[in-house]
Amino acid sequence: MGTLPVIDAPDWYETVRMGDGITLIHEPWIKPFFRCNIWHVRGRDRDLLFDTGLGHFSLRRHVPLVTERKLTCVASHTHFDHIGCHHEFPDRCVHRAEAEILADPRNEWTVADRYATDEMFDGMPQGWDTARYKILPAPAGRLLEQGDVVDLGDRAFEVIHTPGHSPGGIALYEKKTGILLSGDIIYDGPLIDDVYHSLVDDYVETLLGMRDLDASVVHGGHFPSFGKVRYRQLIDEYLAQKRQAGCHLLQAR
Repeated sequence: MGTLPVIDAPDWYETVRMGDGITLIHEPWIKPFFRCNIWHVRGRDRDLLFDTGLGHFSLRRHVPLVTERKLTCVASHTHFDHIGCHHEFPDRCVHRAEAEILADPRNEWTVADRYATDEMFDGMPQGWDTARYKILPAPAGRLLEQGDVVDLGDRAFEVIHTPGHSPGGIALYEKKTGILLSGDIIYDGPLIDDVYHSLVDDYVETLLGMRDLDASVVHGGHFPSFGKVRYRQLIDEYLAQKRQAGCHLLQAR
């Protein structure tokens, strides 16, 4: 294998307009499995930023979109690939169950100790050093719970608590449009339920509860977006896999 190209900050991020006032911000030099989808939603009174990526290069400095207007920054959960630039945004929200990690994001709590390595990259970010990587503290001003609303003025996203991948995982659902920002509980790729604070029973219960959600389009924490049919298919595939593995929650169903 040859040496990876070294990528400087101006070429690190890419923005892709998705329609419905939603823009994908991502880091295309990170391999898809590790590459967080950062979702920016335009609202009338303020914008929403759902997750902030690896954090090696400043989002504020290199993605003009995130500094144009007042912005609420929400963490889908506190794994390193989703909260790297949270400290750059003063209006921060996280689920209560992971508030401590956002305020004190140690590598063993954010799973950076397991996943944040040179193996993540297709292009090496200028100045990267695995041994020195750490996320800056970003205490949240608002702690979110199931049923809370993130209000953008003309748009309202309801918080769905999604324990399983991590205890304080959340998705955001806009009932009016059926748009679901799903974080890492469901996306079109291998779902992770084996990190230190994952619980398979919680994962199963969360997906059983979310299966009948009227989701028109799902923007996940990783991999490409998808629609309602694929959404149910992915959930059913995971549940079938766990049923086969003998998950007691599914034996009676």
